[in-house]
Amino acid sequence: MSQQDRPGTSAAGGVNRRRVLAGLAGGMASAGLLGPPAADAAEAVESVGTGQTPERDRRVEALLAKMTLAEKIGQLQLVGDETAARAALDGGRLGGVFSVVGAAKLNALQRIAVERTRLGIPLIFGLDVIHGYTTNFPIPLAQGASFDPAVAGTDAAVSAKEARTSGIHWTYAPMMDVTHEPRWGRIAEGYGEDPYLATQFAVAKVRAYQGNDYSAPDRVAACAKHFVAYGGAEGGRDYNTVDVSLQRLHNLYLPPFKACVEAGVATVMASFNTISGVPAHGNGHVLHDVLKGAYGFRGFVVSDYTGIEELILHGLAGDGADAAAAALPAGVDMEMVSTNYARFAERLLAERRITRDQLDDAVRRILLVKVRLGLFERPYADETAEVKAPSPAALAASRQAAARCMVLLKNDGPVLPLAKTVGSVAVVGPLGAATYDLNGTWAGLGTGAGTTPPVTVVDGIKAAVPGASVSYTPGCTVDGTDTGGFAAARQAARAADVTVVVVGETAAMSGEAAARSDIDLPGVQQQLVAAIAETGKPFVVVLVNGRPLTIPYLHENAPAILEAWAPGVQGGHAIADVLFGVVNPGGKLPVSFPRAVGQIPVYYNHENTGRPADPANKYTSKYLDLASGPLYEFGHGLSYTTFRVDDLRLSGTRLPARGGRLEVGATVTNTGGRAGDEVVQLYLRDPVASMVQPVRRLRGFRRVTLAAGASTTVSFTLTPDDVGFYDNTARFRVEPGKIEVYVGTSSAATLSASFTVG
Repeated sequence: MSQQDRPGTSAAGGVNRRRVLAGLAGGMASAGLLGPPAADAAEAVESVGTGQTPERDRRVEALLAKMTLAEKIGQLQLVGDETAARAALDGGRLGGVFSVVGAAKLNALQRIAVERTRLGIPLIFGLDVIHGYTTNFPIPLAQGASFDPAVAGTDAAVSAKEARTSGIHWTYAPMMDVTHEPRWGRIAEGYGEDPYLATQFAVAKVRAYQGNDYSAPDRVAACAKHFVAYGGAEGGRDYNTVDVSLQRLHNLYLPPFKACVEAGVATVMASFNTISGVPAHGNGHVLHDVLKGAYGFRGFVVSDYTGIEELILHGLAGDGADAAAAALPAGVDMEMVSTNYARFAERLLAERRITRDQLDDAVRRILLVKVRLGLFERPYADETAEVKAPSPAALAASRQAAARCMVLLKNDGPVLPLAKTVGSVAVVGPLGAATYDLNGTWAGLGTGAGTTPPVTVVDGIKAAVPGASVSYTPGCTVDGTDTGGFAAARQAARAADVTVVVVGETAAMSGEAAARSDIDLPGVQQQLVAAIAETGKPFVVVLVNGRPLTIPYLHENAPAILEAWAPGVQGGHAIADVLFGVVNPGGKLPVSFPRAVGQIPVYYNHENTGRPADPANKYTSKYLDLASGPLYEFGHGLSYTTFRVDDLRLSGTRLPARGGRLEVGATVTNTGGRAGDEVVQLYLRDPVASMVQPVRRLRGFRRVTLAAGASTTVSFTLTPDDVGFYDNTARFRVEPGKIEVYVGTSSAATLSASFTVG
């Protein structure tokens, strides 16, 4: 049977002949990076050319007809403080404001725009509402560990209501950058190493932020970021180069964005990085051809912070005029902070380096989002309704989400759960009494968020076991070298029935501009754990962190390890809920934990080599001084009960390559003595293909709750989309042949079957 092909993108050649800066993508095309050669490009380009213009709205078209050139250019400007906003508004040349909070402040700016400019076009107000506005939820990486997209949906729904009520219209979330790089601080903001998992969470968040109508008083416009391949930064250094093949771009980095466009995401943010030599802010292939062309994106693209200006330092542009002339034709519609559009667009039009159609297209897209937000009808926020403190319902939702995100990495004995009848508990470690560090990165930006400290671990434990004696001893700081507090920590551990050691990272150690070259426990925290272990008394380790850590010592020496991530405003209560068995942990790792930093990148969905690792054969792909594979694999996570997955069955042995469907079912049984959650995961492998495929690819997961002894059937539906892949001409291929199915409780699942495609 012949393979099934479908276009993934247009080829760049034809579009580039009509575009200023033609050489940018043309060089990539000649190197084979953009699909068919130029001679074959025209037909492919024309196939997506009709998708470039956003849908028309009568109000938008009427406004465009009235707008002066200066007013149009003004809509492209986004500034990040009140002073800059007022200065731009004086000339009527401003489209939006970000990072200003407070309904009164926002209303004051909006009144200038609506009541004192010629056309009264309202401003759009944006903010990095990443995992909470006033109520902070667990960081997105933690949410990915829940393997339950409803967790992300709850966060987004609560955040949207709090933000919109307080005057914010637009959030710069979700971030869906897939990454294999735990040194990269922004791993905390995404959903880990797998594109399928990231897609499910990103779509859930977009739908919850926006609802069916994002003009509603409890919804905001979402922003899919960062477009694209930001998670591939070399060395894990933020803002760094990304060199990526076309097939990896489409198979690994683009799927969450494509799905979010299909889900109706209002806006997209360009990424800081280069993509195969061309910075995203000037990359017409990914923004114009793929996003607005092949994907048919109808919203607007916003630059990242000074991203257009940075085209100069990248070496793509000689000055600000060059930067604007690269970014607008490439597809960046609104400029954040830097002012190259505002300063140079009129001149560039006169010089024919940009066109009136390109300018109008950008303005049209921005105005359409403002219309859909309902800003022309309701430009002002109700200042009396501003959310300045979390509601009891929001706090309860945050607490439930945090516990649902925690992953039990190890539990020998078992040590956990701790008995509520325990007489004394020693809480040890620099994060045992931490407050805002429990929120993690990108927290506290909303009104009231900075004045609502999270519940500490020690306070959470005190509330969970009010009859116990609970002490706290820090032992050391997070990243210091002073071991003088170890003696007091050992004394506290010896005096207690059990010790809870809380170690990890501060909030500032992950997130943007927080790359770490060494991802061991910072400072002398590992030595602190060793000091507690030397007492011989029972202890457990709780990790608070925004990334995977290299923790082989803990794996070998700690009886129990609970990965709590940065759990948010109710973190202390949620950790106590899990430690004392009020909640049976059911989270799974959304990212592999490496054994050592030198092993990075290590990820489950890697391609095979001609010499896969074999401990008995030196001449295979491995390290001499390190065991193969991660310390904890993708999908790993334990429970206080046990589960069995068996009875794997397929509805047939063949999946038709066109329009086919195949059902996969399995039975999961709680074989332990208490109720709990299990995540049943389905992986596929294509062992023989025209391009080497990953050894496994996640294509389904279900989190189920079962009483002790209970069973249920978990079913998955596979289609040709699940077995296909993009090749290096950006064509989606579904090839005939055998596909292996693996079902289990992590990426190391062994229960298997197979079917054929054809």
